[in-house]
Amino acid sequence: MTAPDIQKLLDARLTEAFFPQLPSFTRGKVRESYDLPDGRRIMIATDRQSAFDTVLAAVPYKGQVLNQTARFWFEKTADICPNHVVDYPDPNVVVGRRLSMLPVEMVVRDYLTGATDTAIWTMYNKGERVVYGHTLPDGMAKNQKLPKTLLTPTTKGMDGAHDKPITAAEIVAQGLLTQAQWDELAEVSLALFARGREIAAKNGLILVDTKYEFGVDDKGVITLADEVHTPDSSRYWRMETYKERLAAGQEPESLDKEFLRLWIAARCDPYKDPIPEIPADTIVEFSDKYIRLYETVTGQKFERQPLDKPVRARVEANLKKAFPQYF
Repeated sequence: MTAPDIQKLLDARLTEAFFPQLPSFTRGKVRESYDLPDGRRIMIATDRQSAFDTVLAAVPYKGQVLNQTARFWFEKTADICPNHVVDYPDPNVVVGRRLSMLPVEMVVRDYLTGATDTAIWTMYNKGERVVYGHTLPDGMAKNQKLPKTLLTPTTKGMDGAHDKPITAAEIVAQGLLTQAQWDELAEVSLALFARGREIAAKNGLILVDTKYEFGVDDKGVITLADEVHTPDSSRYWRMETYKERLAAGQEPESLDKEFLRLWIAARCDPYKDPIPEIPADTIVEFSDKYIRLYETVTGQKFERQPLDKPVRARVEANLKKAFPQYF
């Protein structure tokens, strides 16, 4: 790709999606959201890229990949758990039902891996053998398959705070969830993960771990929200090279944002040092990885939206069509 082509790609990125015409704006690390008076919520996936609790860059097409991967999985898991989706007015936008969100993220893991403070490999490598209430055997290696699938929940970090590890017993004891809610979330989370693992395997991928967020609707029904099995919420490895690379002590081939974490961790301690600027060609490489993930995990061709104008202009035009009363 030539330098002008790279620049055109970078110029079109959706770095923010604030539209003053829409009510009740909130900004997350990656998404912009608007709460409408009728109980619907507009969520716009930007191209912002976060890791280590920091927004690090904007990756072309990343928001579209995020939104459309989530759409694929919401549709593939609707028989397991109801979800919040109402409509998709744009490749980067989902309209959902507003929920009362539960204060726990349900993290499901099949492998001993990870680079963050809440990752079980980080804990295990420090000598801990009881993680999230589960006892792990001695002698395990990084990226090895766990003896069984683990639920390792975290409490949601508020206002930029880190997510905190917690056990099932602590969740109930602290009143974050009732025992009945925990039991339902645990059952649904494991069922969702099993479905994701099955579909990923058919496409040559290992679903390594993931996180789910749930809310309660106005009838008290637990509902899957936010995203599901996306490159931001999940880790995927290529199945065909996993065993060979594990035996050689190499990192598995990843198709998720782990490549960004590893790129940064190889250059600094992201929790202590300034994070270096990511070169333009590396950002384009990340974009290609995201697109390959979408195509591999869904078996569908990724439709690159034309970049004759910025993504923001297209999103705004589609929001005007879907919500003319606000524009």
